[in-house]
Amino acid sequence: MKHYGLIGFPLSHSFSKRYFTEKFEKENITDCTYELYPLENIADLSKLLHENPNLCGLNVTIPHKVKVLKQLDWIEHDAKGAGAVNCIRITSESPVQAAFSGELGIKGHDFRLEGYNTDIYGFDMSLSPLLKTQHDTALILGDGGAARAVKCVLDNKGITYKCITRKPAEGNILFSDLKPKDIRDNKLIINTTPVGTYPNVDECPPIPYEAINDEHLMFDLIYNPEETLFLKKGAEKGAVTKNGYEMLVLQAEKAWEIWNSKEKHP
Repeated sequence: MKHYGLIGFPLSHSFSKRYFTEKFEKENITDCTYELYPLENIADLSKLLHENPNLCGLNVTIPHKVKVLKQLDWIEHDAKGAGAVNCIRITSESPVQAAFSGELGIKGHDFRLEGYNTDIYGFDMSLSPLLKTQHDTALILGDGGAARAVKCVLDNKGITYKCITRKPAEGNILFSDLKPKDIRDNKLIINTTPVGTYPNVDECPPIPYEAINDEHLMFDLIYNPEETLFLKKGAEKGAVTKNGYEMLVLQAEKAWEIWNSKEKHP
């Protein structure tokens, strides 16, 4: 039996567990399970892996997406650039086998941990079909862990951006300083904050919504509710809108592909 799961803390609800459990049932995959592993301290990852030797892959969520990098033996290029990992592939081998193959994990354990960021893939594939010529500059609402994948995708596409934050940070714009002109000049607006997530459905990021028009594309990483107040306000002004559900599905399927890949990395 192959085991997969999600690490983070706290894990009160999980899209991933529901998604993979339903996937295994629908596709008649009977030799796999997906469980939640609440992990308060990322330093306990090694203990978790030794206690669960059949683990083949993990998703990583808040607050470990950044700190987990130090636990890994190999990190995929874009994940390294983003500075965040949300998917780990685990391959087990004995120290003797590893010594002969020259692939003993750099952390000295008897399993190999490879880090990926499937949020990058999910966001890219979900956003790309909607992009038009006017979407050459962007505003990213928030500058936390969720923004890292968004930045990587925009960098790869040559789309310049500014981050909008509540607290001052070098190069960022404060929400309180955001002007209607900033909205008019940037036709792609991406919300990476949790503002508006259920049950707080009557909340939205404080931006000048009156400056939005039908040339705007507004993307919200939130998927619950299906239409956040941020997206609703954009749609009322004629903007194209999209929530984060497809991105989640795409990143989950990418993780499944990675976990079952035979590809070897140096």
